[in-house]
Amino acid sequence: MEGSRLRGALDPSGSGADDIAAVWWLLFFLGFAVFVLVVAALFVGVRRSGRPEDRSTSRAWMLGGGIALPAVVIAVVLAVTLSTMRSSAQNPPDTAVEVEVIGHQWWWEVRYPEHGVVTANEIHIPVGEPVALRMQSADVIHSLWVPELAGKLDLLPERVNTLVIDATRPGRYPGRCAEFCGLQHANMDIVVVAHRPDDYASWIEAQRAAARVPVSAAAQRGLDVFVASDCGSCHTIAGTTANGTTGPDLTHLRSRESIAGGMRDTTIPDLREWITDPHAVKPGVLMPGPSLTDDEIDDLLAYLEGLE
Repeated sequence: MEGSRLRGALDPSGSGADDIAAVWWLLFFLGFAVFVLVVAALFVGVRRSGRPEDRSTSRAWMLGGGIALPAVVIAVVLAVTLSTMRSSAQNPPDTAVEVEVIGHQWWWEVRYPEHGVVTANEIHIPVGEPVALRMQSADVIHSLWVPELAGKLDLLPERVNTLVIDATRPGRYPGRCAEFCGLQHANMDIVVVAHRPDDYASWIEAQRAAARVPVSAAAQRGLDVFVASDCGSCHTIAGTTANGTTGPDLTHLRSRESIAGGMRDTTIPDLREWITDPHAVKPGVLMPGPSLTDDEIDDLLAYLEGLE
């Protein structure tokens, strides 16, 4: 729930989700109408069974209710479904915001190539504008589904698929991987954050900046630990010598809502738990447990705390 508003696919906030919800309601009302007709036919049949003069009426019911009615219902559903699929598969307009989404086991890499911005597990978009998600997998097949904004679309290792989304109102729209992709498939969440245009521009500008320079001795030691350890070989922090590509870009780590594909927040206690023993938090994750002392972890957290 967001306030008193019900969240889900039947409360759409994007044009793609609007079309899908309309198909769902059509199926619901057609199904209900057919159910009522079948019950009425059964009731009439029970009352009239066995009367010879009703045989012609029974044949009419069989032809109309058993052949003509299903054919009409199926034809209507097929036409509406094909129309919705066609509109969902349309190419994005030239003015669409382009965002690259890369699926990993088990997190989402999100890139804004026009701005040089990289984040993780969050897609930020401007309200009222079409956004073209250019999606591909770095390993196995994943599938992105944000029910309130659009339908599902697979991320494949060998090709780029494009999903066009938009949002009609600001807010947070939860999504997830909708294709079984391994042990932690259920813990591969994502959120789409829709901003008003001015707020979106401000977010982009903040994300383009390099990481903050350490302001304390502990934070400086933490940066040294990060660069010298395995952290710097897997993660990137803009403005430092850490330029790994295996794990998420951490330049603005603390500006995000979550880590570990949505399993933990970016609070210091959660970061400590994740860094100390990631496999206890998310079994099967590729991130290795660090060979750091408690003091080094304290310094590392002092540095990460400033990455906003």
